[in-house]
Amino acid sequence: MYEQFYGFTGRPFQLTPDPQFYFESTSHKKAMSYLGYGLVQGEGFIVITGEVGAGKSTLVAHLMERIDPNALSVAQVVTSALDGAEIVHVVAQAFGLHVEGHDKAGALGAIERFLQDEARAGRRCLLVVDECQNLDLTALEELRMLSNFQLGAHPLLQSLLLGQPEFRRTVAHHPDLEQLRQRIIASHHLEALDESEVEAYVRHRLQHVGWNGRPAFAAGLLEGLYRHTDGIPRRVNQVMNRLLLLGVIEEREELTLAMLGDVIAEMAADQNRGARGGSDLRAAPEAAPAAVPPPQGSLPATEVAALLAERDARTAELEAAIGELQAAGLARRTGEGEALNPEEAQVAEARLASALERIEARLEEQEQSFRHVLTMLIEWLEEDPSRRAA
Repeated sequence: MYEQFYGFTGRPFQLTPDPQFYFESTSHKKAMSYLGYGLVQGEGFIVITGEVGAGKSTLVAHLMERIDPNALSVAQVVTSALDGAEIVHVVAQAFGLHVEGHDKAGALGAIERFLQDEARAGRRCLLVVDECQNLDLTALEELRMLSNFQLGAHPLLQSLLLGQPEFRRTVAHHPDLEQLRQRIIASHHLEALDESEVEAYVRHRLQHVGWNGRPAFAAGLLEGLYRHTDGIPRRVNQVMNRLLLLGVIEEREELTLAMLGDVIAEMAADQNRGARGGSDLRAAPEAAPAAVPPPQGSLPATEVAALLAERDARTAELEAAIGELQAAGLARRTGEGEALNPEEAQVAEARLASALERIEARLEEQEQSFRHVLTMLIEWLEEDPSRRAA
């Protein structure tokens, strides 16, 4: 929605990793250097770690664009909590190999034959394993064993391991991973963007979709964005998406620090609502489909209904406040139209001022609630192409 309003050619802050939006921060540049060095070696393990949303997947997507598929066969695995036997079958599937049953030896044999065939055809093989912090130690040991496959003196498989900071600590200190540590030929931890990089990152992504200065950024906005996101690219994307949606809803030509504050408050409210849903889920597992909080950027019909009901409740409160205001105005006169004495007039004026103050506060709440419902509804409609016609 906001891309049409601001004249963009696409959505600049989508959460799905897209190499077209790759931004080379200082840390990403170092990571690419380590990757380049490691790939030249053609063996062992390369380890890249970083916080959730730091850009590991985008880095790999950018790397894949630079790789010649005729020279390097790549398999990618995103892991859950896999053990040693499971990881072998998952790796076989990632290379497109069909293995009958759940025989580990059969899967290993199929992988080795495939790697040998690729080597004879002049292609090296790279295994990319994401979310490695979820792997069982036996799975990491199996990955190490896969690195032993050779054709003569030629290593057949190199692995790129991606994980969160806890994976870095596990690899560095666990006593059972000494042999794996010895085979790591390059390692890098992706750092968050600094304040200047956040500004450059935002402008980079906007310019990629044809941004021409509209919307403008008010003074202090990008500094505030850095403070609220800690320089984590995915968080920047989340906040900027909401901020641009708010800009459309309010038809703003400039994004301000006050708007950023509204967005941060709304996102915090979403998280709190999701946490309450999670506690309900634990209490009643059979209600799981309805109780699971929606993914960020989604809004099921039940959530829309709940938010609209909240808006209607505030409307009722507003109507009640208007009734109080009318009563306060009538109290300024006696039943026969006689003027109130000074003391009675002062009481009536105080009641009137209080009612006005409450009405203004509720109007602001009403506006924020309606804006929040509209923002969430837009995100829900846009996340699925089949809903966009709505």
